[in-house]
Amino acid sequence: MSIIPDSGVYPTWLKLDCLYTGGQDVINNGLPHWQLSPAWQILILGDGSPTRHLQLLTGKKIVVDVIDMSPTNQEPPEQIEQIAKPLILRQVWLKSFSGEKLAYAASWWAISQVDEYLQNRSLPIWDSLANLHTELYRDVRQLYCGHSSDLSKQFGQNSPFWGRHYLFWHRQKPLTLIYEVFSPILQKYLGDMTI
Repeated sequence: MSIIPDSGVYPTWLKLDCLYTGGQDVINNGLPHWQLSPAWQILILGDGSPTRHLQLLTGKKIVVDVIDMSPTNQEPPEQIEQIAKPLILRQVWLKSFSGEKLAYAASWWAISQVDEYLQNRSLPIWDSLANLHTELYRDVRQLYCGHSSDLSKQFGQNSPFWGRHYLFWHRQKPLTLIYEVFSPILQKYLGDMTI
C-alpha cells in the first residue's frame, strides 16, 4: 500500500504485516521480558490513554494530525462487527510538539455517533470524550508485532513495530474500535523494546 501522490491521504489504513499476534492471554498476563520490555508493555498493554502517556513521556503536549476522516467499507481488525454501520474511518499521527511521529492510529466510528463524540476532530479522542465527561472502558483485544513499509517511511524507523487494537465501551455498548502502532523512536523515553 502507498500514499496517494501529493494528497497525504492513505487509500487504506496502515495495517501491520504481522510476525506475531497475541490475544487475551497475552493481554492479561503480558509477554516474557525478552520479547517486550516491561516499560513497553505498560504502554502497549495498559488500559490508559496513549496520548496522555506520550505527553508524560515527552514532557510536551502531543499534537494530533488528522490525515483522513471519511466513510469506509474497508476491512478493519476483528470485533468491528460490534460497531454500528455505516462507518467512518479516522486516521491520525500522534506527534511530539517538535513534529516527530510517535504513533499512528486508525479508529472506526458509527456515522450516526461520530459528530456527538468527536465534536472537535482535531483533538485526541481521549480529550474529546473527557470534555464530554464520557465514562469509558478501554478493552484491549489484540497485540501485534510486524512490518509496514509505509510506517517505516513515515516514522523514519526500521520495523518491527508494536501495535494493538481495542474497543471503547460506553453505556455497555462498543463506541469505537481503535488500532494503534507505536514508533521505535519511543525507545529514547522507554528504553530498548527488548531486554
